[in-house]
Amino acid sequence: MVEIEVVYAAENRQVLRVLVVPSGTSLRAAVQASGIAAQFPEVVLAECPLGIFGKVVADPEIRAVQAGDRIEIYRPLLADPKEVRRLRAAKAALARQQNS
Repeated sequence: MVEIEVVYAAENRQVLRVLVVPSGTSLRAAVQASGIAAQFPEVVLAECPLGIFGKVVADPEIRAVQAGDRIEIYRPLLADPKEVRRLRAAKAALARQQNS
């Protein structure tokens, strides 16, 4: 058995659960066992990216938990950061042209 933490931060509240799960449990299974899905029914946990201490895990269905892991459930991005930067740069360029 290993002790882990599972965390999720919505826009208006955060939840941290401390769990003891069998060693060999996958990250995804640990998240399901946390009960967070019941508190946030609007979130599809099976589709959310997962990470450990701020680093995204590529294969949460396979990766086994380790003692002390802090599993983080990430919300989907509302906007692509690259697209936002591109739009901001285009807007700044347009403003410079108009001021010239």
